[in-house]
Amino acid sequence: MNRISGQWSVASGQSPMLWISGYCALPIALIVIALVFLSGCSNIQRDPPVQVWDDMKWEPKFKPQMENDLFADHRDSRVPPEGTVARDQPYEDTVYNTGMEGEYYVGKSPVPMTLEEIKKGQAKFGTYCTPCHDREGTGQGIVPLHVPSWQPSNLTEDRVVQFADGEIFNVITNGRRTMPAYKYQLSVEDRWAIISYLRVLQRAAHGSMADVPEDQKAGLSKMN
Repeated sequence: MNRISGQWSVASGQSPMLWISGYCALPIALIVIALVFLSGCSNIQRDPPVQVWDDMKWEPKFKPQMENDLFADHRDSRVPPEGTVARDQPYEDTVYNTGMEGEYYVGKSPVPMTLEEIKKGQAKFGTYCTPCHDREGTGQGIVPLHVPSWQPSNLTEDRVVQFADGEIFNVITNGRRTMPAYKYQLSVEDRWAIISYLRVLQRAAHGSMADVPEDQKAGLSKMN
């Protein structure tokens, strides 16, 4: 094909349609070949694979189930703390975990009431319970002072004193009426400790001179 007088003309013996078809077919053929080549690349397994850009595969990190010198036991996958229970997952159905003995609340806490247990309960009570129930458990905490419609129970009144330890455990765990559940904030161990401390508050609220040891009554009389 030659350009003559500003126009393109087909050389002698050449068909214009043949030239046009060849001109269009060549790019199409190249595209098809490229697609076939690229489709075959997806099935080629390379070890190591071709890495065009650095990505997170090569960044410094700890890999699961691999040795890790950062910890004394050289375990990369850490062991959950003792007593950890996955949220909303079943756990051993015992009196200690549920506060229930069959279909009934357990009457007495399965945890012995020791001075250490009471002190632990006092610390947890001060953190989670006093905003509503105040430090003496009478229900006059800072929350009801700001929200008068929210009236927490007086934990020292006879009605609550008569609760079984298992029922108090259930209330702390799952909540009741306007009181929310504290099973996510407090471990099972801490809930029983709070109950031990609450029993001390209740005993103090209903105490009398008859409960005071003989060697201390004289000192109380002088104070009065």
